[in-house]
Amino acid sequence: MKKDKEEEKEGKKPPPLGGVLKGGSAHEYSTGGWRKLRPVVDLGKCTNCLICWVMCPDSAVVVEGGKMVGFDLEHCKGCGICAAECPDKVRAIKMEEEEG
Repeated sequence: MKKDKEEEKEGKKPPPLGGVLKGGSAHEYSTGGWRKLRPVVDLGKCTNCLICWVMCPDSAVVVEGGKMVGFDLEHCKGCGICAAECPDKVRAIKMEEEEG
């Protein structure tokens, strides 16, 4: 519960338990807290094909100037789609266990 209070102070709130959210409200909620795995990108290997950005169901891939620069871990749920969709010859994204 303490974490919920901290998120509310930052303008983020946890999603309601068992509730249905109105459309277009994802940025109002911090949903990355239950993640078991987190994506880690090797930007030296990344070719900026942006397939990960297209396929991410949480819009958690951060792109600036047409290049992938990292992940929004406040919204990433750790599903691993980005890593699975990274081209076989590149494999710039790996899923690692969440720390702590």
